[in-house]
Amino acid sequence: MSLLVAPRHSAILFTAVMLMLSSPAALAKIAPSDVHRQAAVEVAESLRYGHYADIALDDEWSRLAFQRYLDVLDGQRSFLLEGDVEDFRHLETRIDDMIFDGDLVPAYELYQRYHDRAESRFEWLLERIDHGLDYSYDSDLRLELDRREASWAGSEEELDELWQKRLKNAALTLDISGQDSEQVENNLRQRYEGQLSRLRQTNGEDVFGLFMAAVTSSIDPHTEYLSPRQGESFDIQMRLSLEGIGAMLQSDGEYVKVTSLVPGGPADRAGVLEPADRIIGVGQEDQDGMVNVVGMRLDEVVDLIRGPKGTVVRLEVVPAEVVDMTRSHEVEITRDTVDLEEQAAKGEIIEINQEDGTKRIGVIRIPTFYVDFDAWQSGQEEFRSTTRDVAREVERLKAEGIDGIMLDLRNNGGGALQEANSLIGLFIDRGPTVQVRDARGRISLYGDTETGTLYDGPLAVLVNRLSASASEIFAGAIQDYGRGLVLGNATFGKGTVQTLLDLSHGQIKLTRAKFYRISGKSTQHRGVEPDILFPDLVDPERIGESSLDNALEWDTVQAVQYRHYGEPWEYLETLRSRHQDRAESHPNFVYLRERVELTRRLREEQTSVSLDREQRQREVEQRDAEQLALENRRRTALGMEPLEELLEARLDDDVEDDEPVERIQVLEAAAILADYAELSQRRLAAR
Repeated sequence: MSLLVAPRHSAILFTAVMLMLSSPAALAKIAPSDVHRQAAVEVAESLRYGHYADIALDDEWSRLAFQRYLDVLDGQRSFLLEGDVEDFRHLETRIDDMIFDGDLVPAYELYQRYHDRAESRFEWLLERIDHGLDYSYDSDLRLELDRREASWAGSEEELDELWQKRLKNAALTLDISGQDSEQVENNLRQRYEGQLSRLRQTNGEDVFGLFMAAVTSSIDPHTEYLSPRQGESFDIQMRLSLEGIGAMLQSDGEYVKVTSLVPGGPADRAGVLEPADRIIGVGQEDQDGMVNVVGMRLDEVVDLIRGPKGTVVRLEVVPAEVVDMTRSHEVEITRDTVDLEEQAAKGEIIEINQEDGTKRIGVIRIPTFYVDFDAWQSGQEEFRSTTRDVAREVERLKAEGIDGIMLDLRNNGGGALQEANSLIGLFIDRGPTVQVRDARGRISLYGDTETGTLYDGPLAVLVNRLSASASEIFAGAIQDYGRGLVLGNATFGKGTVQTLLDLSHGQIKLTRAKFYRISGKSTQHRGVEPDILFPDLVDPERIGESSLDNALEWDTVQAVQYRHYGEPWEYLETLRSRHQDRAESHPNFVYLRERVELTRRLREEQTSVSLDREQRQREVEQRDAEQLALENRRRTALGMEPLEELLEARLDDDVEDDEPVERIQVLEAAAILADYAELSQRRLAAR
């Protein structure tokens, strides 16, 4: 399939309120089975003896797991009371014993308490909707948006007040979007009836999944328990056997957020989604209306988005740059498989005018590290791979005459590790590229074993926050070898390796190893830091390894022996100075810098929303006006017509934009490489 699921909090693939549609009716009491007890013991043993980290499943860990379980069940502190939590406080030091003994009853009892509270709350909401929502929207009340750090409510009355605000905010959001009172009530009734229905269909399998999510995610964000159903879905992803939109999604509170787009996928080709966009509604081409997916579990949202190839899915989207959830719009994407040609490496030549003449920089975009495994394993001589395609592009660019080559790895989430290793071999003589350390501390060394290079001229690698895994290994090796410059933004920081192990019931995806650069530095958590940094519109607090709870920390191992092919660091002071001169005057770079600062400021200021309609609209209009003014300053400086609406350029293909913002990073990176080529040639001539 081409729609993948990327959990934010490890195995927390869903909001606890939304649970599997697997039993026909509500259960009076949900209890664990023998298969769940046995699976819990196996998970505990796998964590203790198989995980990369030296884990002590003791009382200290148990406290963390207990807190994670509360976060899984009620992360926004909206259902359970302080007294409920205290009633189960004794579990704080018992989780370790419970999973080793297969004693799941206490965990199920805590879930049951949450279940009862949530069921009563949804009934309370529906009762108020049935009585009619007579909201005037003229109060001075505000609703806190993020309650993850809030204290537990001390009474039902305190939660009643919170939910009265939440209900009013939900109604106001729909009201501002243009719905009349009848539509508002119908939509809210549909939302809460759906949540209540899904809650009542919870069974023991679902509760076990929730508890295991807390257990595994307390270790690291990529270790997770997969139920038999989730394992089947994982297999579908690996076979790419079901069509979707080609996007990585994750849960973000009550919302589903886009974390990245699959290169060559339908969403990437359509150009209507961007990382950090939030999906709040899903509709089908042959059906009227939208299914509101706020608060819905992630895998259920994925099921709504998937469908037969060639059909259209409609999404209601709140753009990443928009703070208020009322600023949504509808997009359409035709379901399809990934276009392999769109994933293939492609080259172009950019001409950079300098005082001493024009420099021709070859730019090769590499969306992913790919290889035709079937053709390769069957011994076919002609098979498709990243290295082979890049080699052809390098030969073509050299024949056309170039002064340097830049490899564009932005948004490249990784892929085949062997391709990262062999690709480095095009630019260095044989040598190591990456170290892999396993749980026992044993280090394996991987690299390029073939002598000779295809290209030994000036080289640069362009990366961003969405460059991950194999991309980070490649960029890190180029930097360590001194073979070229690394430009752009700090990378994702995914430096761990997972293995899927079968259990007697379900599977566990276990972190078993960690990547290290040849310099001994890990790519984990910190990623690769560029030699010259560009402003980044992808918020590192929302996207990237460091944004994930319990991510393994950065560390080092002993460096291996390797040679330096150059000393680009000797030119960095001059290169940074020249870059800064250009960045301070180019409208797109000025825009990027100011946009990053504005987004940060708006996020810090927007911790609550007004429940007064006029005040809410004033705040939204003020934020929109700031963002629109910023965009129009850029357009005016570039000689383009200003926009009338903030989202006009994004939604209207006819809007002129001769110099899109994302293009400036490529052009500036090419200019830096041209400077590097000039400085290198000057030094060689002086010798």
